[in-house]
This record gives sequence, structure tokens and C-alpha cells, in this order.
Amino acid sequence: MITIIITTLVIAAIGMVVGVGLVFAGDKFKVEVDQRESAVRECLPGNNCGACGFAGCDALAAAIAKGEAPVNACPVGGAPVAQKVGEIMGTSAEATERKVAFVRCKGSCDVTHNQGHYIGIQDCRSAVLAGLNLTDCGYGCLGLGSCATACPQDAIQVVDGVAMVNRKRCIGCGLCAKACPRGLIELVPASKRVIVQCSNHDRGPLVKKVCTAGCIGCMLCTKQCEFDAIHVTGNLAQVNYDNCTQCGKCAQKCPAKVITLPPAN
Repeated sequence: MITIIITTLVIAAIGMVVGVGLVFAGDKFKVEVDQRESAVRECLPGNNCGACGFAGCDALAAAIAKGEAPVNACPVGGAPVAQKVGEIMGTSAEATERKVAFVRCKGSCDVTHNQGHYIGIQDCRSAVLAGLNLTDCGYGCLGLGSCATACPQDAIQVVDGVAMVNRKRCIGCGLCAKACPRGLIELVPASKRVIVQCSNHDRGPLVKKVCTAGCIGCMLCTKQCEFDAIHVTGNLAQVNYDNCTQCGKCAQKCPAKVITLPPAN
């Protein structure tokens, strides 16, 4: 009986010592939590898409709280989120315009030819690694939908062999652009609608052999533009969105109709 009592007292004493030690250690080594980090995290959309360059919304919130990222670093949340985060951090957020993705290819099945019936893995990156070219154009969309798979908003669909973006659903996260092995997807300000739907840098005659909707580098768009907003570089028309006024004259003049104006959001 005495043995049991002594054992109980010893265990109780050890427990008290361990408890006091844990309390001391917890106070000594506790990690201070920045309340602003939690508040910022509540403002972020929670997509965890990585478009901001961080591992996810938690990592971005921590970086903003530490001053390692700007308050408008989230491209998905846009200006509303940036304003809320700016209020938490006690700083003003610069206005950031929403961006949307577009595919620089118009090579659907009716304007280019398939080189065969592909029944392999439905992944563009795998096709590129295997050295496959599914259509006559070596620059165009492979149409296997890696971008559509990467999109968290179901904003991309492959139609007639070419990926197409639903501008209203697109949140500008850029995951589709990262998924495209040919670099055909670009993010542009949502207000800028003039786009060149081609990525072929070959000369005009070679382009016409592989795609009737390709840019032939004729420079008619450049001559038509009054604002120095479009130039032909490497046989391909490219838009300077800082100068573009969305007048649409270049699109009207383009003989291949490769310059288009998607409907406004």
C-alpha cells in the first residue's frame, strides 16, 4: 500500500515538473502570430492557384504581412481584394486592371489540316515531348486540352481543335498559360480586345500553305494604325496595348481576318 502511494506521489511530482517545463518552454519559444496575416488571408479568394507567384493564399498572406509582397499581388481578386488588403496593411493599393487569357491561334479544323488521327495521351505537353505535330502548322494549338485541364474556372474549351477562352469566366490566374507547352496563351488587360490570333513566324507563303487563317506579315495593319499600336516583328503582327485605342481599323484591314475583337465583357 505504501509502495502504491509513493509511486503515485512520484508520478504526480514528475507530472507537475513536466507541466511547468512545458509552460515555460511554450512561453519561451512561442511564435508570435501577426494578426494582419490572418486578416489578409480572410480577404484572399482561396483559389490557391499560385498565379501570384507564391505556393498558395496562405503563403501570399504571410508575405504581404511581412512586407515581402504588395497588397495587390493577387491577380484573381483584382482591385476589390487589393483595396481590402491595403486597408488592413495601412497602405493604398494601386489600381490593377483585371486580365484575361487569349489563345494566339485561330487554326481550327476548317483552316488547317490534321496530319492524322491522334489517339494517344490527351495532353499537349506529352505530345510535344514525344515530338508530335498534329496539324500542318508547327506553331499552332495542339488541341489536346492541357490548358482546359489546368483552368480552375472551366473557362477554356477546345472547339474544332483550338482552345477557346470564355472571357467572362476567366479570372486571369495564368495557369493555362503555364500549361501550354507552345506558349500560345497570353494574359492581356480585359479592356483591351484587339488580339492577333496567330503565332506563326514563317513568311507569308509558307503560312498560307499550312493555315488559311494565319498572319502573313503583310503590314496592312501597321499602315492602317494611327497610334503606332501594332507592328510586324518576325513576320507576325503584335499589338502594343499601351498605345492601342481599340478602334478596330487593323482588324477591318487584315486580309486573313487573324486580328479580331472578342465581345466586350
